[in-house]
Amino acid sequence: MKTIYVLNGPNLNLLGTREPETYGTDTLATIEQLCRSTAAELECRLEFRQTNHEGEMIDWIQQTRGKAHALVINPAAWTHTSVAIRDAVTAVALPLFEVHITNVHKREPFRHHSYLSDVANGVICGFGIQGYRYALMQAARL
Repeated sequence: MKTIYVLNGPNLNLLGTREPETYGTDTLATIEQLCRSTAAELECRLEFRQTNHEGEMIDWIQQTRGKAHALVINPAAWTHTSVAIRDAVTAVALPLFEVHITNVHKREPFRHHSYLSDVANGVICGFGIQGYRYALMQAARL
C-alpha cells in the first residue's frame, strides 16, 4: 500500500480564522478530513502533519525517505524563503506536489517566486482545499 505524506507549513494551523477573506473558512482539520477520505478512496496510507518550525519540517521531509511513495506539501510562507526545504525535498528524491489554497500569482509580488516549483512534479494553486485532493490523486497515480 502506498504511503503519501501531506506536510503543511507555518500558520496553516490558523486556517478558518486567519484572513478568511483570503484563505476561506475551512480549517486544517477539514483539510485533514478531506485528505484522509481521499487517501482511503485511493487505497493509500496518509501521514498528515503541520508545523510552524522549519527545522521540524526538514526533519519530517527527511523521514519520508524509504517510507513514502510521494510528498504533498503546502510550505506556506517557506515557499518563498526556504532553500533548506528545497534541499530537503531534492535530497529525498520523491515525487513532489506543491499545493497552495490561494492563487499565489494573484497576490503580492514576493509570493510569485517558489523555491520548490521547479523541482515539483506539479503545482496546484488557487483551488482552495480541493487542491489537496487533486494532489493526492496525482501522487497515487505514480
